[in-house]
Amino acid sequence: MSHHPTSFFLLLIFAASGALAQNKPGPEATANPGKKTYMEYCSSCHGMDARGTGPAGQALRTQPADLTTLAVRHGGQFPYEYVSDVLRFGKKFSSHGSSDMPIWGPIFSSMEGFDQAKVKKRIKELCDYLASLQQKES
Repeated sequence: MSHHPTSFFLLLIFAASGALAQNKPGPEATANPGKKTYMEYCSSCHGMDARGTGPAGQALRTQPADLTTLAVRHGGQFPYEYVSDVLRFGKKFSSHGSSDMPIWGPIFSSMEGFDQAKVKKRIKELCDYLASLQQKES
C-alpha cells in the first residue's frame, strides 16, 4: 500500500486531534510536562500506556513501538540520546520501527517560537517521562 503525503498529514491531524480529544490532561499531566507532551502528541499512536496500542497506530504500516521496553532493548539503560535523536530528526534506525512516525523536532521548534533551548527542554521532559515508564528486565 503506498502512502500519499496528503494522507500522511490527514493521519497526523487525526492522531493529534484524537489525542487531544480523548486524552485531556488531568492535574497529574499538567504537573508533569513530559507526560502532557506524551498525551498530546504520542499517545494516539503509542497508546495511553506507551505499549504501541494507540487507536491511530492501527492505520500505520508498522505497529508503533512499545516505548516501555526501550531500556530493555538498549542494554538495561534508557537511551536518552537515541530517543532524543528520533524525536528531533526522525527515524534513521531500523530498530525504531515505522517511518510513518512524524519528525517532531521541526514541529516542536515551530511551537516554541524556534527557541532551541525550549525545544531541547520539551524533548528532555518527554524523555524523562518515557524513562519513568520503563519495564524492568526479568
